[in-house]
Amino acid sequence: MDWDKLRIFHAVADAGSLTHAGDSLNLSQSAVSRQIRGLEDQLGISLFHRHARGLILTEQGELLFEATAEMARKLDIAEARMRDSEEQVVGELRVTATTGFGTLWLVPRLTKLYSMYPDLKINLILEERVLDLPMREADMAIRMKEPSQSDLIRRRLLNIRMRLYATRQYLSQAGRPLTVPDLSRHRIICQDPTVPQVTAGKLLVQQLLETSPRSLLMVNNYFGVLQAVLNNVGIGVLPDYLTVDFPQLVRVFDDVESADVPVFLAFPEELRSSRRIIVFRDFVVDEIQAYRRSLGTQP
Repeated sequence: MDWDKLRIFHAVADAGSLTHAGDSLNLSQSAVSRQIRGLEDQLGISLFHRHARGLILTEQGELLFEATAEMARKLDIAEARMRDSEEQVVGELRVTATTGFGTLWLVPRLTKLYSMYPDLKINLILEERVLDLPMREADMAIRMKEPSQSDLIRRRLLNIRMRLYATRQYLSQAGRPLTVPDLSRHRIICQDPTVPQVTAGKLLVQQLLETSPRSLLMVNNYFGVLQAVLNNVGIGVLPDYLTVDFPQLVRVFDDVESADVPVFLAFPEELRSSRRIIVFRDFVVDEIQAYRRSLGTQP
């Protein structure tokens, strides 16, 4: 098969449009269309169903797209390995993490990493959806559960728990609850238990909502919950790793918390020698150890 035609086919299949694929390839729509027609003639099959709203892959087209996607993944890996060197760390590293951990713990610490490797480009993908590392949706992940794929290198970083926090100002104004039923006289700030989040946090929220709090503020991520707590809106459900960076947080109950939530770092086996992977892994591990030392625990 013609490699150039396959490259253009992959772009069209990925974009679902001749025009969008042409824009990404710096080719005209007519040039892209000719290449696709040529590939279909060469193979003797139709690769796309064409309709007014765009293109849909045929069954044969889907098989070819799977093959070109695997080719693209391997080329990305080869390019990453060729760009890496023992002296320099350059190029893009795609890291996925949950919105809360990525925004509240990881991002504030990246200044240290960039000071050591100023040419490193990090594409940080913050969302609750678990991206497919073997299919190269990301190069590395920080996840709130152990990855299930067998072809990943993984390292358990720490365990976290969700707890109840407020500010001293809020507690002095609204009164400090002494028992869980006392929460009925307070405003609870939490994530909606129906939105994607770690199961342990969701179960704790469901338990707290059974107290029928006087008022409620639901936010779809921990960044919003934290901002509300810091601004004295109420008592919030937050991960315990925030107490080091936000000492103004006061734990409300000593015996109310979620089950342990393991935090794992993972990346594909085939990237284990990548310099970008190595330096980012070592950076995160060092920062986790510094965090644990600040709590008086062993790294």
